[in-house]
Order: sequence, then C-alpha cells, then structure tokens
Amino acid sequence: MSRYRDYIPLPALADGEHENGNGKHKNTHRKRRRAILGLLVLSVLANIYFIYSTSTEWQAPLDNYQALNTHPIVDAKALPSLSPVNPREHAVVTGLYTDAFATAVATLGHTLNAANSSAARLLFYLPDKISKRALCIAAASGWEPVPIERIAPPFRGVHRHFLDQYSKLQLWTLDRRGYKSVVYVDADALVRRRFDELFRLPHAFAATPDVYAAAPGYVTAFNAGVMVIRPDSALFDDMVRKIATARYPAEQAEQAFLNLYFGAEALRLPYAYNGNLAIKLRTPALWTGMQDEMRIMHFTLAKPFLQGDYEEVPMDQLEKNAEKVARKKTAFKEEIAEWLEAWRETRRIYGSQFAQCDAL
Repeated sequence: MSRYRDYIPLPALADGEHENGNGKHKNTHRKRRRAILGLLVLSVLANIYFIYSTSTEWQAPLDNYQALNTHPIVDAKALPSLSPVNPREHAVVTGLYTDAFATAVATLGHTLNAANSSAARLLFYLPDKISKRALCIAAASGWEPVPIERIAPPFRGVHRHFLDQYSKLQLWTLDRRGYKSVVYVDADALVRRRFDELFRLPHAFAATPDVYAAAPGYVTAFNAGVMVIRPDSALFDDMVRKIATARYPAEQAEQAFLNLYFGAEALRLPYAYNGNLAIKLRTPALWTGMQDEMRIMHFTLAKPFLQGDYEEVPMDQLEKNAEKVARKKTAFKEEIAEWLEAWRETRRIYGSQFAQCDAL
C-alpha cells in the first residue's frame, strides 16, 4: 500500500453533477464557436462591401452617352450680334517651359492659323530655361514671345512635370498689356475649329470639367489645359498671396489651386473646347459624337512629340517617334495620326525658318 501513501481521494460527486458540469463546459465552447463564426461572417461581409464600394462608382449620365442632341453647341444666329475679336484686346496664349515642347507649340500655332482666329497669339516662356533655338522654332508659326517670371511651387510634392506650371498664373497680368479676354491653350493640343466665341464670355473664369479614364470618371473639377480668363492684376496678386496658405493637393500644382480658388465660380465649358483623350477611353461613343463640334483636342494621355520621360525629339525624327507612340498607345492611333499630319504641314510651311533656328 506504500504506493498510495500520498494518494488523496477526490470528493465524490453528487448525482448528475458530473454530467451537468460537462454539459456547461460544452455549452460554453458552443457559444464561443458561434461567436467566432459570427465575427468571421461579419468580417467577410465587411470585406466584400469594401471591395465592391471601392471598385464601383455611381454612373454619370455621360457614361451612358447617347447621341440624342445633334444641334450645334453655339447658336450661329447669335454670332453676328457679337462684336468682332480685336487682337489688341483678345489673345490666345500658350506656354513653353522646356525645349522639348517647341515643335508642339509650333504645330499648335499652325492649327490656330488654319482655324483663322483673329485673336493675337502670345507665347509665355521662361528665359532661364528656354534656348534661343527652341524659342525660334516655337515662335515660327506666328506666336509673339513674352518672357515671364517663374513662379516657384510653394510646396514640396509637386509632380516633376509640373514644377513650372504655377507660372501660368502670370496670365492674369495681361491686363497690363491691354488685353481684356484671354484663351489659354496647353502646348500639347491641336486646334480643330475656330473658338472666337469664347472671348465674348462675360465670366471671369471658364474651363472644361476634367475627365479620368478610370475612377472617378467625369468630375466637376476642371482641367487647366484650356481656360478662358479676364486678366486682372489685382486678382493675380491675391492668388499669389494665397497659393502657399491654401490647402490643396500639391502634386497637381496650379490646377489644384485654381480648382480651389475658382471651383464654385468657374463657368464649365462643353467638352468640345477641351477634347481630353481620356474621354475616348472612358466613353468611346461620346468621343465619336464630339468630332464635328470639337474645337480643341488635348493630348493628355499620348504625346507624339516626346520620348522617354518628357525628352525632346529631334525634328528629323518626329515622324518616326509619333508612329512609335501610336504603336504603343493604339487606342489613340487616329488622334496621333492627326497630330502627325498637322506637324507635316507645319514643317512644310515653316521649314526654312526651322532651318535658320537650327543654326542658333
């Protein structure tokens, strides 16, 4: 019996106590499993909702575009009652902030000439950044070079392609030159049709809503690639005072600031005045429907005159480069072909001047 010397017998259980205790233990485990299963189900449902809500969006009417309204966007009967455009008071302006865009500016100028606009043509450029050769090429199609002072970004985080774009605010100082109304057009654009009706707008600021091929699609924020403004130096001074204190996304530079500054007051123009290539990807039917009315085509998603990371393309290689871009971005094959044809015409007309520019 020595082997049981330290043995202490367990107390006897009352009738049914073992069975009931074990039952309570089982019930506790069952409840715990149900709670864990419930939490897992809720977690799965929450994740499904999150994925669905972030991958879908409220469809805009333009996502379901149908060519119902075939009437012109401008009433031709109203145009004769408007005063003619005066080149001393009205101007089309573009900008040259890097030599790589010189051929694009020249091509834009040629298409503007073909559209027969009677407004003046002004070319903003940064003297410290633009070579004499590039300025000569850009101005060959009729632009009047206007040196401007660079406005540096007030924040870090601006996209490297937009570091000089705050200088665009200098547009508002053109009242000092006597201009009452200005249409600004980015260099990566082509003019399809005359748009002199924009100079008669009484609004202080007008621009076309932006478009994104993917989400968020059609938005109320505008694209600063085409703008109609009434120059006002006092307004310019006010903007410059506020660009560093206002809260807006730094990456998008002046476009983000202008959307904040004019967001509630801006007149939204029809897409025909800023034919953003993103529309073609987003709603091909709308892009097709815009063709007859489009005044300006904006090469936002394909730039046939650039290579690499916004690098300059020699003039004698532009055609091959454009064809290469078209092969890479097949969705815009027709649009790039249109730009290339405009460039060929530009070079044919201004080729002798380009040759003189190359000698600089």
